[in-house]
Amino acid sequence: MISALARRGPDSEGIESWDKAVLGHRRLAIFDLSEAGRQPMLTKDRSVGVVFNGAIYNYRELRKELSASGYSFESNTDTEVLIHGYCEWGIAKLISRHRGMFAFGLWDNSRNRLYLVRDRLGVKPLVFCQRNGTVAFASTVRALRTAGYAGDVDEAALLDFMKFGFVTDDHAIYRGVVKVPPGTIVEWSRGFLKKETYWQFPITDDSSKLSFDDAVEETERLLLQAVELRLNADVPVGALLSGGIDSSLICWAVAKLGGNITAYTVGTPGDVWDETAAASDTARILGIQHRVLTMDDKVPLEINELVSAYAEPFGCASALGMLALSRAMASSVKVMLTGDGGDDVFLGYPPHRHLWLAQNLARILPSAGKSSWLALRSIFPRVGPLRRAAALFDYTAGGLNALVGYSDDLARYQMQGLLGDRLLSMADSDERSWSANGTHHVLEEYLTYERKHWFLSEYMTKVDGATMYFGLEARSPFLDHCLWQFASSLPFTVRLYHWRLKAILRELARRRISWAVARRRKKGFGIPVRRWIVGRWRSEVETMLRKSVLAEKGWIRSDVALAQLKLAVSRGVAPETLWYIFVLESWLRYEGLSHSA
Repeated sequence: MISALARRGPDSEGIESWDKAVLGHRRLAIFDLSEAGRQPMLTKDRSVGVVFNGAIYNYRELRKELSASGYSFESNTDTEVLIHGYCEWGIAKLISRHRGMFAFGLWDNSRNRLYLVRDRLGVKPLVFCQRNGTVAFASTVRALRTAGYAGDVDEAALLDFMKFGFVTDDHAIYRGVVKVPPGTIVEWSRGFLKKETYWQFPITDDSSKLSFDDAVEETERLLLQAVELRLNADVPVGALLSGGIDSSLICWAVAKLGGNITAYTVGTPGDVWDETAAASDTARILGIQHRVLTMDDKVPLEINELVSAYAEPFGCASALGMLALSRAMASSVKVMLTGDGGDDVFLGYPPHRHLWLAQNLARILPSAGKSSWLALRSIFPRVGPLRRAAALFDYTAGGLNALVGYSDDLARYQMQGLLGDRLLSMADSDERSWSANGTHHVLEEYLTYERKHWFLSEYMTKVDGATMYFGLEARSPFLDHCLWQFASSLPFTVRLYHWRLKAILRELARRRISWAVARRRKKGFGIPVRRWIVGRWRSEVETMLRKSVLAEKGWIRSDVALAQLKLAVSRGVAPETLWYIFVLESWLRYEGLSHSA
């Protein structure tokens, strides 16, 4: 298992055992690089041991408290705070005092008890499985499968991937494997297991009277605090800087705090996604060191690296860019500050504004109006601006399920005839019925759905998988739970002030950086994989489909997929379904699952 995790922890490895437990660890050294920081870490009497991935940013403060209570420390690590803090406070109080990202397993030998704990927002992964009265856990499902704990491929997880391009936290790609939910303690003792939720995502407080200006000021205070905590490390720290608002604010905070770090930008010359000029302008305004990492056709972006870095099939195309960036930065830094999470909690995506509008329309539209739209929607033109209007009325009348249905789910595979018999019946049972009852709260419902799917299983997975593959630790101040708790409780009228996406962060950028930064539209970062399938990868894709593992197992129809590829070549771009199939085929072969099951 620790061999399977070698790239996530390139600095050292360790194993400790008791009569009824074995802990193994691969270390990515960030605090106290000496042998004193080696894991598994144990108390002197070996009664408690821990393996830990992540960072407790306020560990120095906790260490002072524990030292005052008589505990002596052998290292200057956040890991040692875990074992002494558990002995002093117990597991619940220990976690309540943490400010950071973490996944850890703590073994209490005197009580024959194991605790598995995942951080509040699910930044760090943690999986486990039970078998014959034992339990095994790891950071990845691949480690569990290497040890022989995981079962066969779970077809429900396959459907997850084909719908979203990733496996959600509701499933794992192998049967028998369970993902520890965010904000959860799993306790296992003598063959019995229980889960306890210690933190939940806050909901919007519509009764709050906080003004927009006060919200901006408090956001600034909490952001500076979150950045300052994340600058602590015994290794070089760098920051990502795109042309966008979130990373610009992180770099502004670093500069204001006097941090002497370099900001890095991914340059894609000649591409519509290139943000080099905007990022360079921001760096000049802030007066920070800036380095552009150019990515062009000479930079290797290969499918084998994608399936190697991610333990489950992962079809987020920008992960290829994140891998290339991590590879380039790994020679200069070991900690990377990112702007992840700003759009999610401060509402920066277009559906946030659309659903806020739909929610307000639903509250003034009588039930008869909703019923009338359901009767007329099939004949309403869906071209040009009318298409957006139709979608808005769908959300107003149908609630969250209307939006989920709008993304087609598995319908595109069914329409193209791509699904094999083993998945076809499961896909048919996945239909969602519309309900107008929830339209008055559709944005809040969508945020819950979004956090559970894209935020947790795509965004968090993408960054963790790519950075850890190259021995980097990614830290995002916007994922600080104190900042998140404050922002996510703000009324939508404040977060979408004057109908502006991410209004609070835009105003903060206007005040502290420039109007130009505040007005910038979100570009995102894309990799043209759908063009590459009919170009640089075409031969590889065609060869795979002619001897398809997916088809062999009855999951897809390779003849239809080959016909789709031929059509795509004539059009110069492949549908997303072919990209997902290519990733899944590649992943199955990498895992050695090319025999019949």
